[in-house]
Amino acid sequence: MSTPTTHAPRTVQVNDITVAVQEFGEGEPLLIINGTSQSLGFWTETALVWANRFRVITYDLRGMGGSERGSGALSVASLAADAQGLLETLDIERAHVLGYSLGSAIAQELALAAPNRVASLVLYCTWGRTDGFQRAMMTGLAHPWRTGDVEAALGALGVAFSPQLLDNPEFGVLIEQLLPLFPSTEQQIRTCAEQWDADLAHDTLDRLSEITTPTLVIAGEQDLLTPPWHGRQVADAIPGARHHLFTGPGSSHALGVERAEEFVPMVLEFLGEHPMT
Repeated sequence: MSTPTTHAPRTVQVNDITVAVQEFGEGEPLLIINGTSQSLGFWTETALVWANRFRVITYDLRGMGGSERGSGALSVASLAADAQGLLETLDIERAHVLGYSLGSAIAQELALAAPNRVASLVLYCTWGRTDGFQRAMMTGLAHPWRTGDVEAALGALGVAFSPQLLDNPEFGVLIEQLLPLFPSTEQQIRTCAEQWDADLAHDTLDRLSEITTPTLVIAGEQDLLTPPWHGRQVADAIPGARHHLFTGPGSSHALGVERAEEFVPMVLEFLGEHPMT
């Protein structure tokens, strides 16, 4: 299999901001929407696999990575408007969309606001309405970002991983590799706190039945940020949605990394079942 094209990183104008974009491969477009605290570099390894069949588009949400914060309130709906604006800027009429965590909430709002632009939908570690358990978890995780204690913030994010990985001697090596991808500037740290507020306020549950896009919901048994009952609830609410629950070791909020050998081909298979033509 030939190595897919890695396009030069660039910035484009979206709504009131410049947005950092990195694309891989050719073919039908696949837009990846980041989770809280993420920058586009998190997806490079996975995107290169998917890029053998798709034009994979990764980008930084406003105020994160290389994207400007701009003005105005930050919400799941406003971030979905940015995603729609990015597709318009790139002259993409329709795209497959994969959203992770906060990105899955954004993907829901995008599919509701612009259904004709979303060819298929992968909701990875998702939820439709924040419940009491999540409010407690997210409030605790957000606090060090609000106070600017990045070391504590990153330490607390360990709950995104499985107990098995956290106790693995290789975990420290993994974190060292990921550290440059997390928020580091004052603006990024402030924006990350705003992202947690958006997570807390997310609520599409009563509208999910309006989504008619073919949808795959992927959940993890060990996921503490978007516990598995949320994935089931979202899949039940979206007509015809497919639901897959990862179980056992590595079925964490980071299952796409910990169980990549299953997650990556599962997404490819689903997308392949829903070609645009």
